[in-house]
Amino acid sequence: MKWDDVTLVILAAFGCFTLLLTQVSEVLSRLPQIIRAWRQVRRELSGDGDSGSLDHPGRVTNPGPAAVDPRRRSRTSGEPDAGRDED
Repeated sequence: MKWDDVTLVILAAFGCFTLLLTQVSEVLSRLPQIIRAWRQVRRELSGDGDSGSLDHPGRVTNPGPAAVDPRRRSRTSGEPDAGRDED
């Protein structure tokens, strides 16, 4: 075995190791989202799908005036209110 072959094997091994570490890092960074999705699937399959969770509540107890009356909304988007009369 020549030194060129040894160098290529070492480079290939480090490349595979780096790829493995990158993939493990991606999975670990998405693990909380995967766990939440799995819990939601289990909840839906058990028939308790409308209870919601801390991240995504199923029911809104106080929807606020914007949800009740679409004419009442905050005007923070900077869009002009064409055709609306100001009261």
